[in-house]
Amino acid sequence: MRILLQRVSTASVTVAGEVVGEIGSGLLAFVGIGHGDTEEHADYLVEKMINLRLFEDAGGKMNLSVEDIGGGVLIVSQFTLYADIRKGRRPSFDNAASPEVAKRLYEYFVNRTKIRVANVATGVFQADMLVRLANDGPVTVFHDSVDKFGNKSQSDG
Repeated sequence: MRILLQRVSTASVTVAGEVVGEIGSGLLAFVGIGHGDTEEHADYLVEKMINLRLFEDAGGKMNLSVEDIGGGVLIVSQFTLYADIRKGRRPSFDNAASPEVAKRLYEYFVNRTKIRVANVATGVFQADMLVRLANDGPVTVFHDSVDKFGNKSQSDG
């Protein structure tokens, strides 16, 4: 499972001309699910995301988490985080989980985040979304659960 986090002063997701998710200060989390990812991977990345110190304290140091500042989290499914561009010019998405598996784990990730963060908004799984954001800093970080759990299997498990 992969996550791309952006510290934002505001972010929103629009689907078919309607805003479906919006936050003020907090994190925009693009979440990609790959073959072999499990609820354990989701739990790990939720904890990492919530506790990562990406917000400045009174001294100007990044010492505060989204939980510390009472910020929001906007979660957007992003299978393209599994794009493989090593060959040719067209990305391959073979490493992304099937939509059925990805949707289940995405919803699990969202629900686990809601347990810890009061203001959680989402996009719409598999929808064509327009994401607007004001990247604060800019601060953008990427993390892959493979860093903790090692290589994943090549099946949806």
